Parts: sequence; C-alpha cells; structure tokens
Amino acid sequence: MEEKPGKVIIAPQVLLTIARLTALGTPGVASLSHSLAGNVSRFLRRQRLDEGIRLRIEDDVVYVDLYIIVEPNVNLLGLGRQVQRETARAIDEMLGMHVGEVNVHIEDVVLPSLDNLSEEEIG
Repeated sequence: MEEKPGKVIIAPQVLLTIARLTALGTPGVASLSHSLAGNVSRFLRRQRLDEGIRLRIEDDVVYVDLYIIVEPNVNLLGLGRQVQRETARAIDEMLGMHVGEVNVHIEDVVLPSLDNLSEEEIG
C-alpha cells in the first residue's frame, strides 16, 4: 500500500522574506525602498513585509522586482547583477522554485554622512 504524503504549501511571505534577506545581505545594498504606504507604516513603527518587493508567480515560476537603495561608491551595474544572481539562487535552492526574472530597480544612493567626508569634498 502506497502512502500519499500530502501537500507542501509555501506562504508568499516566505518568498518575500527570502528575497528581502538576500538583497539586504548583499554588500552595497543599504535598504529596500519604501512606498508611500511603507512610509506611513514606518511612521507608525510597523514594517510592511512587502516593502520594496513585488512578487508574481505564474505557472510555478517566480518573478521578482526589487526596489533597492544602495551605498555610495559601489558599481551599480555590478551590484544589480549580483543581487539578481543571489536572489534567484536563494529562491531556487531554498524552495526549489524556478525563477523567471529578478528585476532590480536602484531607487537611490545613500548620502555619505558629513563625518566621513573630507574638507575638500564638503567644499
């Protein structure tokens, strides 16, 4: 007699968490971008799970859009490609799901603090 093990259901929040942790763990990424709703949530001391991330799943294929803010003095193209590779790898390895696209939207660059600037740079 053959047993049927049942279903495995992965909540969308798991995909969001994997994408967020992977992007934020990439050197050069300062944070995820906040939408207007995210700014309101941040003001109220709540963090929205989907801030800076858009996910779409079609026919068991994952499509990800990441909206990031980066550190100054990094190669933006290289960083974007690294975030794409690492995010696709993490989703594939952790969930076994095929990733169709990872689109990285670089929304802003963090301004360096005045403490870290020389007198020449300050002007």
